[in-house]
Order: sequence, then structure tokens, then C-alpha cells
Amino acid sequence: MTTPAIKAVIPAAGLGTRFLPATKAMPKEMLPVVDKPAIQYVVEEAVAAGIDDIVMIIGRNKNNLANHFDRVTELEHTLERKGDHGKLARVIEPSSLADIHFLRQGDPLGLGHAVLRARKHVGDDTFAVLLGDDLIDARDALLARMIEVSQAQSATVIALMEVDPSQIHLYGCADVEPTGEYDVVRVKGLVEKPSADEAPSNLAIIGRYVLRPGIFDVLERTAPGKGGEIQLTDALAELADDETIAGPVLGVVFSGRRYDTGDRLDYIKSNILLALDREDLGPDLKAFVQELAGSFD
Repeated sequence: MTTPAIKAVIPAAGLGTRFLPATKAMPKEMLPVVDKPAIQYVVEEAVAAGIDDIVMIIGRNKNNLANHFDRVTELEHTLERKGDHGKLARVIEPSSLADIHFLRQGDPLGLGHAVLRARKHVGDDTFAVLLGDDLIDARDALLARMIEVSQAQSATVIALMEVDPSQIHLYGCADVEPTGEYDVVRVKGLVEKPSADEAPSNLAIIGRYVLRPGIFDVLERTAPGKGGEIQLTDALAELADDETIAGPVLGVVFSGRRYDTGDRLDYIKSNILLALDREDLGPDLKAFVQELAGSFD
């Protein structure tokens, strides 16, 4: 699936404290999901949507990210000499996916600040933001759909997903009204991590955005919000309140397969679900899971 060329921003400067001590020396984005680091799935998603220019916003001790998307000639030569062309292809693949740049965030001032750091690289064009904690199944073309809606409507587009109301306090939440398209809503307002009683809906913002360049001026003047950080949700709420800044804010309501690798339990579930879909792992794993489930009866 191809779309008009835009750039992608992948914020990857978080400390990954929920996965300590595993993330003491390893970026959380490099934690393996089956046999690839989580961040590679995100890059592959961007590439599948027609994006070939990506900037990652990183913090200290994130050099492993750059190394993963670089060539490792010694390893490649070893695998080539052994004739192990399958592994060789998998080793080379990350470095050939896209043109990937790395930019330091500096001060850890939140997601909004991380996006703002990409301003010089993105310029005056619409761009995508993909969060590394959310993996979207490759069979569900969410990002391409969002880009299509953004360009057709000259709009900022965010990804929304229905969650149980008891979980809405974990997300940004959207106040919406319907449009003429079944999977598209107009966003009237946004609230960052509301209580269930305060939430305007059960539509949660998940980690995909297609943003117009007007967002940068808004982020420049956005004061720190919850957690003392510059919240992207706060800037998007201002855009939704004033469509003259960057056009309307629309939401694409996603009902496909999403894997949350930012939560320990969901990370384990993600590994199992993705492995079950693999031809080389699925049959044996399914048999093991069924046997394990039977042992609890």
C-alpha cells in the first residue's frame, strides 16, 4: 500500500521503568517481541504505509537503537561464509528498511516536547508520529488509512480505539461526533487520562498520529500538564478547539489487532499472540498452550 510521501517521527527516549531491571542497560524499544525488537515492528509499519524517511527521538543510553538499524559487516561476513542466507537476510533487513535518523531529546519533558524536537527535520509538511509501545498488526493498515483521511480532509488525524471504561484513565480520551464515514469521527475535545466519571467517551487515543505542521507552534506555547510534562494531548485539544490553526481534528476508530508492549502482562501476551501466528512457531506453541491450559483444570 502506498501513500504520498511523508516523514515519520518515532519518540523513543523513555526510560522504560516498568521493565526494570531489564531496561537498566537496554532500551525498552529493543525488548524482543518473538525474535525482533519492538521498534523494528514500528519501523516496518511506517514503511508499509509508504514512509521511507524516519527520525527517532532518543535519550541517553539509546545507542543500541542506532546499532540495530546499522550494518554489522563482521556478522554478515560470518553468516555468508557459513552459507546461512536466511539469518543473513534477517540481519541485513533492519538497515535497509528506510532512511533512519536519530535526534537527542535532551531534557525529558514529555511526548509533546519529543515531537517538537523533530520540527527542523519535518519542516512544513504533514508527518506521522508512531509510539513504540503500540504495535499494530501488519495485516491491519491503520497508518495508511490515517494518512488517506488526513490528505483527503486536510486534517490532523489521531487513532482511537474503544476500551473498557474502567481502563480509560490510562489513556488520553476523545470527545467525538460522527461523520459520514463509518470509521471516522470529528474530535471536539481531548482529555488526558480522565477518571471514568470524567471521561467523555470510551474512545482512547492509541499511539498513532498524523499531524499537520501547525502543531509545532501550538507545542511551543503548551505549558507542562500532567506529570510536569508537555502533553501532546493538550496541544491536540487546542487544535480541536480552533480549526483555523491546522484544520479539523479527526479520529480513525481502529478495531483491528493492537499489541501493547508497554505493559508487562500485555507484553507477554503480545509475544504469545504474534508467535501463534507464525508458521514456524505457531503449531508447537499452540499445542503447548493447550496442554498448559489443561493443567489448570
